[in-house]
Amino acid sequence: MKIQVTKTFLPPLEEYQAYVAKIWENNWLTNNGPFVQELEHKLAEYLQVPYLLYVSNGTIALQLAIKALNLTGEVLTTPFSYCATTTSLLWENCKPIFVDIHPQDYNIDETQIEAKITPATQAILATHVYGRPCQVEALESIAQKHNLKIIYDGAHAFGAKVNGRSVLSFGDIATCSFHATKVFHTIEGGCLVVKDPSTYALLKNYRSFGHKNDDYFTMGINGKNSEFHAVMGLTNLPHLPEIMAGRARAIAQYEATLDWSRLAKPTERYTDFEYNQAYFPVLLPSEEDLLRVVKALDAIDIVPRRYFYPSLNQLPYLVDSQSCPVSEDIARRVLSLPLSADISEEIVAQVVTCLNTTCRA
Repeated sequence: MKIQVTKTFLPPLEEYQAYVAKIWENNWLTNNGPFVQELEHKLAEYLQVPYLLYVSNGTIALQLAIKALNLTGEVLTTPFSYCATTTSLLWENCKPIFVDIHPQDYNIDETQIEAKITPATQAILATHVYGRPCQVEALESIAQKHNLKIIYDGAHAFGAKVNGRSVLSFGDIATCSFHATKVFHTIEGGCLVVKDPSTYALLKNYRSFGHKNDDYFTMGINGKNSEFHAVMGLTNLPHLPEIMAGRARAIAQYEATLDWSRLAKPTERYTDFEYNQAYFPVLLPSEEDLLRVVKALDAIDIVPRRYFYPSLNQLPYLVDSQSCPVSEDIARRVLSLPLSADISEEIVAQVVTCLNTTCRA
């Protein structure tokens, strides 16, 4: 059996089944059921945010955010993220304008943003890459100066904090993914974190086809999620400390044993930061080295991931070419190593041995 780049955490079966039995009693499976509402309340409490909306996945969360902020023009965004960040903009008929990334943390480079602002610019869509926060103070200062909206793609950022605050508490809207590969998951799912009550009300309407009962009053979409997904989240949430602790142990082993004379990694630019142990990416000397490592790991049934690749400004369905040399270079050489709550020391040691020996070849 192959060791994947991540392994989904599954809580004790009896804990999940206890919730499922209550679903049978309620006979309420979807359409804003009681467990969806309970999960929203507990997540908002955990993150210490005023408004949180649970949705079907992280991509629809981005699309709903773009729609709720009425974005139709140019949006400054990062080329170093999952394709959904860019595709959501295109799907909502916005034009992505790529701003290159900072070579230290791989987040959007805030010093390059203002040079890309034009009269058509409406917003910034930035990703907290690998769960590490963008320079939120600088971004929000720029947004206020130029009257721009900010959406943060926080797909990886659940549980991460900066300056004592949840990373998801910044921006006009922050989105998150609860896909099964994430530190906290609901099998499939996602959320929007919102500050403004009117925006929150609008998003609630959009999420459910734009109607209440039989009255249609706005153009909506199906962004709802089910009770079965919600109770997976309710079951997983109390286990989050042990999930993070298990991943942290593996990260510590990687950091202590990898040969850093040949490798590099993204580093944090904040001093007051609590990581959620979401990923462990390494930067190899060249793409050739990366491909050799991938081949060597595959030979022992271990699967890393080129996360993120390619640089999004090079997606084949974009209509124009935009250069982002830092992102393009890092995307060719970065590799996310296997990481999960229960990954063994032996597996980590195998990965480390493979990288250390292959990169010296």
